[in-house]
Amino acid sequence: MTATSRYPSYRVSGLPWVPQVPEGWQVLRNGRLFGHRVETGFPDLPILEVSLRTGVRVRDMDNLKRKQVMSQKEKYKRAVKGDIAYNMMRMWQGAVGPAPEDGLVSPAYVVVKPYAEANSTYFSYLFRTAAYMQEVNKFSRGIVADRNRLYWESFKQMPSLVPPRPEQDQIVAYLRTQDAHIARFIKAKRDLIALLTEQKLRIIDHAVTRGLDASVKLKPSGIEWLGEMPAHWEALKLKFATKRIVGGSTPKSDESSYWDGRVVWVTPRDISKTDSLQLSQRTISTAGLQSCGASLVPPGSIVITSRAPVGNVAIARVELCTNQGCKAIVPAPEIAISDYLFLLLLRMKERLQILANGTTFAEIGTWVLANEFIPVPPVDEQQAIVAHIQSESAPLEEAIACAEDEIKLIREYRDRLIADAVTGQVDLRGWRPGPDDVASDDDLAALGEDDAGSSDEEDADGEH
Repeated sequence: MTATSRYPSYRVSGLPWVPQVPEGWQVLRNGRLFGHRVETGFPDLPILEVSLRTGVRVRDMDNLKRKQVMSQKEKYKRAVKGDIAYNMMRMWQGAVGPAPEDGLVSPAYVVVKPYAEANSTYFSYLFRTAAYMQEVNKFSRGIVADRNRLYWESFKQMPSLVPPRPEQDQIVAYLRTQDAHIARFIKAKRDLIALLTEQKLRIIDHAVTRGLDASVKLKPSGIEWLGEMPAHWEALKLKFATKRIVGGSTPKSDESSYWDGRVVWVTPRDISKTDSLQLSQRTISTAGLQSCGASLVPPGSIVITSRAPVGNVAIARVELCTNQGCKAIVPAPEIAISDYLFLLLLRMKERLQILANGTTFAEIGTWVLANEFIPVPPVDEQQAIVAHIQSESAPLEEAIACAEDEIKLIREYRDRLIADAVTGQVDLRGWRPGPDDVASDDDLAALGEDDAGSSDEEDADGEH
């Protein structure tokens, strides 16, 4: 039997998001499948977090890009291996999954323990389908639409599709093996992107630190990370090459009039997805802008992430403001043009990370950033450097975009595969794994997001 065959017979489900289900499947409320677990006082357990792609995972406390201190671990909730944990504010985005081991989740999570008839991995696949996440929105409550919370009392009333337990197990086994194949494909594409990006950064590095004339006379720059630079270049503090450097702010999240306006409000998550800022995942209103004293910056400003993580860079293509995790640099074009300053700061990412400090998380302050020295060629030479980099990088950019499109397409295929399996659109009861259908946790890890916005830790630590 192939994975594309349908069940012999179906019945009406009574659910608008999946009108028909296989005979033998039930529709039950989540309260029949899960109990509510609220257990605190386990400070020695590891911290768990949610990946929006792959579910719950152990937080890497040794290699975090931001240093985190859990000062109130006694308030964190215990999740037992196999429990489902979800972020109340972000389950509608897929922030849900089974705990891979006993651990702690933040107070922003709900933890539910499966009863015997429920395979938590099957339900985690179901809960992350687009159709189910729309249902989550309907059952969630809150003042602002994208800050709605799905409380346990509402979650337990939600209906779910319930195949017989052996079929749940079979569906999970099938999806895990398909996930492993997809993950290996994604990893290969990511490796290619990393190689192409490295080549692009080498082009940028040479051009913004040595210029385009290989015979030019060099001099000591006096800049710690740079060494020598062309003799006719200047070494300036960043503040002398800019009109201003602007920190970010966040409106009060409980004021609905502050959100969903026309002001582009950039967060580190936006910069992780693009280096050309025209839109943002969230917007604020004029009232929201005024409430927090945020400053608008013009197109051509350079936005960097000043924390969690430090050093990602993008150019503003529209007027915008940023949250407290970013800083905006408004260039003085008679000294440093926008595109050159962007490429230079891209080259300086590791230097910016070295300059960051902090107890709770690493952050680079405005004063430190403003007083960092940079190499500044004459403006006409900056323009030539930018044109050279764009020309040399064009084929690399095209290849990177192609690989990213292939990853996007395979992810769309995966979403459709999961949706068909967990809603009974394909009959997997006769499926058996082949010799190549091996799924390891290492393989599956590649399914995670391709950027820094992969987890929900910004919300999960209860910061909002």
